[in-house]
Formats: sequence, structure tokens, C-alpha cells
Amino acid sequence: MSRVNRRALPGFGLSLGYTVTYLSLLVLVPLAAVVWKAGALGPSEFLAAAWTPRARAAYLLTFGSAAAAAAVNVVLGLVVAWTLVRYQFPLKRIVDALVDVPLALPTAVAGLVYATLYAENGWIGQYLVPLGIEVAYTQLGIVVVLVFTGFPFVVRTVQPVLADLDAEAEEAAAVLGATRWETFRRVLFPTLVPPALTGFALALARGLGEYGSVVFISSNLPFRTEIAPILIVARLEEGAYPEAAAIAAVLLGISFVLLVVVNLLERWTQRHAG
Repeated sequence: MSRVNRRALPGFGLSLGYTVTYLSLLVLVPLAAVVWKAGALGPSEFLAAAWTPRARAAYLLTFGSAAAAAAVNVVLGLVVAWTLVRYQFPLKRIVDALVDVPLALPTAVAGLVYATLYAENGWIGQYLVPLGIEVAYTQLGIVVVLVFTGFPFVVRTVQPVLADLDAEAEEAAAVLGATRWETFRRVLFPTLVPPALTGFALALARGLGEYGSVVFISSNLPFRTEIAPILIVARLEEGAYPEAAAIAAVLLGISFVLLVVVNLLERWTQRHAG
């Protein structure tokens, strides 16, 4: 008697065809259009458009701020995920739901709120500015809003791993005489590194392309608080479309290299943990 295939999804060929089609339309075609537009410039013109001192300053600020925010999110995300998984406390479901607020909140609203809070006369800024800590319209403000927008990616990546992690392994380590630090370093840390790196990569990618929140919290000053996406918009407003595409192509290339490196590190840590 022949076996009936009762899978809900269509066959492999049809599924693969849909996947490749949508991936091409949503990802590959737009990226190819950016590269093609930038390729309209000659090598010298491309270098002159994409590697000016102003563009290099924007690249450095963009990647530096995104990396710093992603690193902060890894620490905060691990603590929050651990608290949500391992402890019971009142209003836990509400706190868990609040983690996803940055994903649902428009980034422009987030940037406007943070700029208002940390301005010199804001609710928080009025106490920080006299101490010499300026957040609004500074590089620090950019990092703060990127921490806000990238925070859920780390929590939601680490949380399922912690939920599946057997607490008996920690108890066994304690019975065998391991200290809390040794238990974390030898039992928990190898398991948490791969999801933490995944969360770092997602938060980094979100930070590299963030525009809506940064445009409000930063003063958008060239060489000081101007990130690469804002520079691209400035070039588009000037009608310099090939120059904007050249900057976007450089940003895309560096982002791709960084994400490949992070994914290679993640795979290495998974093999090492295994």
C-alpha cells in the first residue's frame, strides 16, 4: 500500500521556487540595483564619492555606534532573558511583553521621545547635563537609541535557549563542588555564546541601518554626529543618486563582511561547545 504524503506544505520543488522568487524580489533585486547604480560611476568617481573624509567619518560613527550598542545589548539581554526564564515575579507577563515594544514602536517616535527626555531641559537631561553628561544631539545619544531598538533581538534569541537548558546540570555542578563562577563558565557560558552572538549580529544589523530614531537624537553634523544612512539621504536630496548608491554599496559591503565574520564565530563556538 502506497504511503500518502500528508504534509501541509507543497512539495520541495514548489516551495523552493516560491522561496527563491520572493528572496530575489525582496532582497537580491534591490541589492543588485544599488550595486548597478553605483557601478555607473568609474573607479575614480566611485572612490571620490564613497571615500571622502565626510563619508569615512560617517562610516566610523555608524559601525562604532552599532557595535557598541550591540555589545551593551548582549549584556542587558542576557540578564533580562535569565530573569524572565529562571524567576517568577508579579507582572512577569507584562514585563515579557514590554521587551517587544521597540519592535512595535515606530523608530521616529522612539527618537523623538529620547531627544525630549535627554534634552537639556528634559526629564532626565536636566539632571545629567549639569554633571557634564550630554546625551541628546551627541554620539552617546546615538548609542542609547540603538540600544533601545536592538535590545529585543538579543533577549528573544537567548530566551529559548535558556528555557531549554536543564537546570539539573547546574545542580550537578554545584553538587560536585563547583562555585557559581565555575558553573557559569563551564556549564552555561558555552551554551549561551552561540545565541548571544546571533543576537549581537541581529542587533548590529539593525543598528547599521537605523535612521528614524537617530535623525531625532543626533544633530546630524558632518564629522561629528552624521551616520551613513543620514549621509545617503543627504546625497539623495541633492539629486546625487550615483553618489548615494556608492555610499550605500560601501555600507552594504562592510556590513556583509561583518555579518559573515560573526556567523563564522557562531559556528565555531557551536562546534567548540559540542
